[in-house]
Amino acid sequence: MSLLGAESRREIEIHRYPLLVYTLVLLGSLVLQAWLPRVVGRFDWFDLPLVAIVYFALGRRNPLQGTLMGAAMGLFEDALSHHAIGINGIAKTTVGFLAGSVGIRIDVDNHTIRVLLNVALSLLSSAIYLFVARFLLGLAVEWSGLTELLRAMGNGVIALVLFPLLDRLQIRD
Repeated sequence: MSLLGAESRREIEIHRYPLLVYTLVLLGSLVLQAWLPRVVGRFDWFDLPLVAIVYFALGRRNPLQGTLMGAAMGLFEDALSHHAIGINGIAKTTVGFLAGSVGIRIDVDNHTIRVLLNVALSLLSSAIYLFVARFLLGLAVEWSGLTELLRAMGNGVIALVLFPLLDRLQIRD
């Protein structure tokens, strides 16, 4: 039975990138996410580390790598922000795992599917963040459904622009 065009798992291409691309994209997204609010002011219309995690986890099609990348990026993001350490780590770990798992199941080379998955996983990350902060830690977190929807749409727009650019950097066999 074929699954969206792939007849076997071997036919689904696993995207590979030079180590320098991983390093620059992930560190660049963290630095920009931490630095832009200080320059621009309020800067919460998108989450650059989340977009990078979703991109690499979908492309590598490896839940373990997505999980580890999400955990590391989330913890680093918490360390650079005013959030409690671990809140973004939990949210981004879950998103990395799900993105890697979805990458195995369906062919995510279609740009529309990747953008829609990015929007859906952004909403999921926001919901997990809210749940952990409000219900597990008892923090008073301001939350607006419209703001989270706009952030998810912003992540989708960034993904629409960034994903084709990063596709050009992958190692071809």
